[in-house]
Amino acid sequence: MEEQLGQWPISVSIPVLWGQMDAFNHVNNVMYLRWFESARIVFFEEADIIGEMERTGVGPILGRATCDYRIPLTYPDQLTVQTTVTSIGTSSFVMLNRVLSSAHGGAVAAEGEAVIVMVNYKEGGKAPLSDAIREHIYRVERGEQANP
Repeated sequence: MEEQLGQWPISVSIPVLWGQMDAFNHVNNVMYLRWFESARIVFFEEADIIGEMERTGVGPILGRATCDYRIPLTYPDQLTVQTTVTSIGTSSFVMLNRVLSSAHGGAVAAEGEAVIVMVNYKEGGKAPLSDAIREHIYRVERGEQANP
């Protein structure tokens, strides 16, 4: 099933805002992580991870995040932020993220990785990734609805 991963099923369109630039006249580095987060949350919603958390108390927490900056971005620009799951473990999964810039002809402006760990928010501590969520992730990666 691992070959079904890494399909970039989620794309979110986000404008660069004037106020996101810093004193060096380019977008502040923290914005890239926020854009990654926006796409990640859309993936969580599509894969019913948020619904699972509401029903069971088991949900995601960000265990690690990285960002490699490729092109400095400035206002105005229209971005496409994409995310995908590349591997699934027993209590965590790895997501890749990328930001594509319209002003730069669709070039990759940044890439990053996020390790998502499942946590039992009621009892504390790590929790196993349920079979249902695992299947929902595969469905999203295949471009299907998580809850057909």
